[in-house]
Amino acid sequence: MIKQAIVGYQKDEEDHWVAILKCGHNQHVRHIPPFISRPWVMSLAGRNSMLGHELLCKKCYTK
Repeated sequence: MIKQAIVGYQKDEEDHWVAILKCGHNQHVRHIPPFISRPWVMSLAGRNSMLGHELLCKKCYTK
């Protein structure tokens, strides 16, 4: 796994937010307290503030 920057967002078929990563892969960014705390995903301003933030891409592997 390697870190990739968030370049955008979209919603999935269940209306959950998904981050679009620089590598082209997607990753869910759910806010499900108390298990997952990502209150920033709930507002446009919050999501925009995280553009460029790096997440570990579970689909990218270093070779």
